[in-house]
Amino acid sequence: MIFPVLCIVFAFCQTMADDTEAVELDFAADEQERARRSAVIRHPLASFFHLFFRVVAIVAYLLCDWISKNFASCFVLIITLLSFDFWSVKNVTGRLLVGLRWWNQIDEDGRSLWVFEAKKTSRGNNTGTEAEARIFWLGLIICPLIWTFFFFTSLFSLKIKWLSLVVASISLQVANLYGYLRCKAVGQDGQPPDSRSFTGQHLLQCMFRRPGREHIINQQKRPCV
Repeated sequence: MIFPVLCIVFAFCQTMADDTEAVELDFAADEQERARRSAVIRHPLASFFHLFFRVVAIVAYLLCDWISKNFASCFVLIITLLSFDFWSVKNVTGRLLVGLRWWNQIDEDGRSLWVFEAKKTSRGNNTGTEAEARIFWLGLIICPLIWTFFFFTSLFSLKIKWLSLVVASISLQVANLYGYLRCKAVGQDGQPPDSRSFTGQHLLQCMFRRPGREHIINQQKRPCV
């Protein structure tokens, strides 16, 4: 009578030990994953170019009066740098560093579609680390604030031609910021933001205007490839 009971108790204890070991292994794996994501820069080249063009554009703006007295050459140089920055941030660094991307496409009916995607984070994927995410968002937010400061300094000093350059620079910077904020909102709750808030959307439409009606697609489950 006692022997079967002991066997049952032993089997129960063995099962609990196996389950505990599995939980401990999963916990250790999660700790290793968090440590890896917080301490390692997996995409150093993307992190570098995420900041390079926009920082060089700001430095060029500050030194334009010393480098060249020709406003046209300064205008072309800064807009070229910010155009490279816009393309690299929109098409490369956002996807690699934070797993976000947005773009505009034309469907079969000729309608212009705005697509905002957020890649689901999972163990072993190619999404950037927490350090890279901080680099991405700090660069994305701080640089437009600096250009906004330049806007007010140009406005108060009545430098109209420089004001046009600053407005173009702010437009290029804010377009990416708005697009990635929409992507982040999709990734957080899976629901599209309030469709009545059209300030940023109107900016995107003005920059990439094409014929046809405008629609917005918010995607969360589709992976970024």
